[in-house]
Amino acid sequence: MTGRDVFEYALVRVVPRMERGECFNAGVIVYCRARSYVAARTHLDEAKLLALDPGADVTGVRAALRAVEGVCSGGERAGQAAGDDAGRRFRWLIAPRSTVVQPGPVHTGLTADPEAEVERLLDLLVR
Repeated sequence: MTGRDVFEYALVRVVPRMERGECFNAGVIVYCRARSYVAARTHLDEAKLLALDPGADVTGVRAALRAVEGVCSGGERAGQAAGDDAGRRFRWLIAPRSTVVQPGPVHTGLTADPEAEVERLLDLLVR
């Protein structure tokens, strides 16, 4: 036994102007069913956002990214999803959206430490 569990993750993308189709990664959501774990970490590159759309609502994008983290953390910050289990919160967050902040496709892997995985993926794919 390796002590590793299957996990799923999706990148959180910022699409400043949907008609142009340009996007960049601004976060990652990690879900591990075996450990009832779901978490998101975000990092907004404000310069990149403003390069793609000088009129972008930076405050609004930051609020949307904080909301993703809040839904993952559960409790009061999760809003309507507060009573949902980790899996339902993850599935809700990865549902397709036509907004400035969107989830990317879901990928899978194996991990012994989901908390470390979310930080590793943030460093590797976002920062």
